Amino acid sequence: MASSWIPWMVIVPEYQRVAVFRLGRIVGYRGPGVVWRLPLLEQFQLVDSRIVTVDVKPQECITRDNVPIVLNAVVYYRVQHPDKAIVQVADYKLATVEVAQASLRSVIGQRTLDEVLTDIQGTSGALEEIVDRATDEWGVKVNRVEIKDIRVPDDMKRAMAIEAEAERERRAMIIRATGEREAAAQLVEAAKILDTSPSGYQMRYLQTLLRVAEAGNTVVFADPAQATTAVAAADLHRRSDGEADRRG
Repeated sequence: MASSWIPWMVIVPEYQRVAVFRLGRIVGYRGPGVVWRLPLLEQFQLVDSRIVTVDVKPQECITRDNVPIVLNAVVYYRVQHPDKAIVQVADYKLATVEVAQASLRSVIGQRTLDEVLTDIQGTSGALEEIVDRATDEWGVKVNRVEIKDIRVPDDMKRAMAIEAEAERERRAMIIRATGEREAAAQLVEAAKILDTSPSGYQMRYLQTLLRVAEAGNTVVFADPAQATTAVAAADLHRRSDGEADRRG
């Protein structure tokens, strides 16, 4: 609170300003510190210049895709020009809150539910810009607007949960199909390598026998005739492909 010991001098704190009226007309604002005034000619009206926090009551809004939601927000503002705040509007505090409430419904009406939920910062920024532009002529500067809470109907929550589960299943199927495709490509590449080397079939045959033996208490005896047959078949297959390529 400003203090005064003599009629023509007032000491204004750092967090306040005084709007000056001279013979009933606004002539600007002064402060902080020592402020001189003309007795009987000038009147002062104090204005707090600190940032004020206002809680906007929960508002029921309709999104662009016709989903009813309830939101509440917080507005941080300060009086930047005390002379305008006193003269241009009867109650700048109430006016700022009313503008914030109306702007909140307007901003939400231009966005879908997904946009509101996934881009809260963008929604808050758009709301801040609208409120700041509306209150600028009153000498009020909106520093920040934050959306505190978003309440969605229960049936919409269930629908969103079902949609999210379906999306997770779709991604899992895509990952599984991609893995199978890559595995098939690797098998084709391995078959081509084995086809060029007859001894590769024999090594693969022996590896298979070893894997079967390691799977349990089974003793496997390799039949040399079968191994030789596998190698001969691979060699015959390779020669057949070579002759077909030459004839082609």
